Amino acid sequence: MRRLLRRVACGLALVLGTAVHAQEPVLFDWFEYRGHDAAFEQPLPPGHYYNPVLTGFSPDPSVVRVGDRYYLVNSSFVYFPGLPVYESRDLVHWALIGHVIDRPSQVKLDGQGMSRGLYAPAISHHDGTFYVINTSVDSGGNFIATATNPAGPWSDPVWLPGLAGGIDPSLFFDDDGKAYVVNNGVPEGGSRYDGHRAIWMQEFDLRQHALVGPRRVLLDGGVDPATKPIWIEGPHVYKRDGWYYLMCAEGGTGQQHSEVVLRSRAVWGPYTPYSGNPILTQRDLPSDRNQPIVNAGHADLVEAQDGSWWAVFLASRAYDRVHYNTGRETFLLPVTWKDGWPSILPKGKAVPQVVKGPALLARETQAPHSGNFTWRDDFDKPALDASWMFVRIPAQPWADLRAHPGQLAIHPQADDLDTLHNPSFLARPQQHLAFDASTQLVAPVQANVEAGLAAFQNEHYWYAFGIHREGQQWLLTVRRHRGADSDVLATATLAKAPQHLQLKISGDGGRYGFAYDDGTGWQWLLRDADGTVLSTDVAGGFVGTTLGPYARLLHQP
Repeated sequence: MRRLLRRVACGLALVLGTAVHAQEPVLFDWFEYRGHDAAFEQPLPPGHYYNPVLTGFSPDPSVVRVGDRYYLVNSSFVYFPGLPVYESRDLVHWALIGHVIDRPSQVKLDGQGMSRGLYAPAISHHDGTFYVINTSVDSGGNFIATATNPAGPWSDPVWLPGLAGGIDPSLFFDDDGKAYVVNNGVPEGGSRYDGHRAIWMQEFDLRQHALVGPRRVLLDGGVDPATKPIWIEGPHVYKRDGWYYLMCAEGGTGQQHSEVVLRSRAVWGPYTPYSGNPILTQRDLPSDRNQPIVNAGHADLVEAQDGSWWAVFLASRAYDRVHYNTGRETFLLPVTWKDGWPSILPKGKAVPQVVKGPALLARETQAPHSGNFTWRDDFDKPALDASWMFVRIPAQPWADLRAHPGQLAIHPQADDLDTLHNPSFLARPQQHLAFDASTQLVAPVQANVEAGLAAFQNEHYWYAFGIHREGQQWLLTVRRHRGADSDVLATATLAKAPQHLQLKISGDGGRYGFAYDDGTGWQWLLRDADGTVLSTDVAGGFVGTTLGPYARLLHQP
């Protein structure tokens, strides 16, 4: 862990440093997050685990086993550091060990919307080397990065121009030493309808890190072309008992999401669809079911060391049928094999939130990623905790843990949360439907500085709960940005600046509240604010809500 912190501190030298600023920084004493979902209050029998195993904004999971360890990566879009890497001994308890993209020089994210950037990665391992293949959709296209240690350092991206226009690449290593890249792309002759895509494959030269030979279509449209299936993507190839299996997501990442599988005796096909497709979906279940889990799909399979098979996949926990603020999360289910075909979940069955775990299930947890938990950062380390994220890559250092030991110093930037650049906002995922996020800060004395706590979905949909000085008074405000509209929903005036002001954002499904303690006890500034503005069905995109401290300049001095 010390090695990881040193490497992260070095890699983020641009954003954590001792730069000269005209503005005095805003000092934060701590940040705390508490989750208290009702679904996680149900008793957990011995040998069982809660789904999801990675809560809150952990989409598009890909997994690989190396010996007795498992490694998993997720999409990160324009958050930085990018492409988080997790390690586990039992597929249930995961620890964040690093990021594939942790140096500003590796990719460009500036100017891109929150749901652009780094799409679905795939992780694999071959002959002592880890591979992550990924798509930077608006800057560079597809690339591959390698490492001998999954905690890093990872190589700079090696770009793969032969996959131009495609997304969701993954690597397959065959028994004969050959390697292949499969990915989503435009079909031969172009798309015949909206959402029409194809799965392509091409051989990959491991020595040159280059695509070689012909590029061919393995699957055009989906498993049943007559129905005009949409968004075939997220492909993986596996080999078992002499069969090659092609598994893909189909139907888009919303309510129609699903997972399908085909097989062939030859790596190039032809691939025959399974008559029992889809092998995972929630689209046929009643919309009014209790505690619905929706959008299930985009899976990856892994064989455990005891011979059992498991699937990681994305899904979302919804409230009021269609809303979900926590984004797409990582779930885990056992895989059953029958007549040579895999199945993740029988048709018509809901994704369970309490599941009998693998035989190797550990008793202890490694990190707070599932169930109800409290996470706190007292900002008493020399470098930021690796789980903090920046919105895009900072162009200059504005976060500092060194100048004021035991406090986070944020140097306010001119950009507000609606920017397509990098606001001075530190983010952590909202991981529960019901939560409390709080912080303590020293109220800024400069009249042109606002600081506080934000709940952020994307540049168009967010809440900012902050304090700033007006004359000889201090004004607390709750600002909401919804699409093109920006409103101040609540204000309170303090006659003097509290030495240590506490702010809290509480959420419960679609209701959010904003409270403060200026030394006289907690007071609600606003209750029952509309939290659906932070849900994916309203805000759009592929990310989830994040929370954390921020500071900004109200105007240039």
